[in-house]
Amino acid sequence: MAAPKTAKTAPPLLDDDKTAELADMFKMLGDPSRLRIVTATLEGPRAVGEIAAMLGLSVSLVSHHLRLLRATRLVSPERRGKQIFYRVHDQHVAHVIHDMIAHVNEEAE
Repeated sequence: MAAPKTAKTAPPLLDDDKTAELADMFKMLGDPSRLRIVTATLEGPRAVGEIAAMLGLSVSLVSHHLRLLRATRLVSPERRGKQIFYRVHDQHVAHVIHDMIAHVNEEAE
C-alpha cells in the first residue's frame, strides 16, 4: 500500500553545519534591537544614522548590530558615496520576517 500523498513534501534534513548556520541566524533575530533593525530595512536601503534615529538607538550600537547581521547574511551593505546603506539581504529573509509578523498579528487577534 502506498504512503498517503501530502500537499507538500517535507524539506530534507539539514546537515550539522547548515543547522548551526540556521540557528545562528535565528539567534541574531532573537535580539529585539537586531530584529527591529532588520525590519527597518524591509522597505529598502537605509543609512546607519537613519536606522539609529528611527529606532532611538545610538549610531555605534546600530553599527555593531549591523556588523553581526552582515556576518549571518541577514542584511547587506550598499555604498553610495561616503555613506553605507543597509538592506535586507534577500527575499528569503524578507519573507521569513513578513510571515512571522503576520503570525504574531494573527495570534494577537
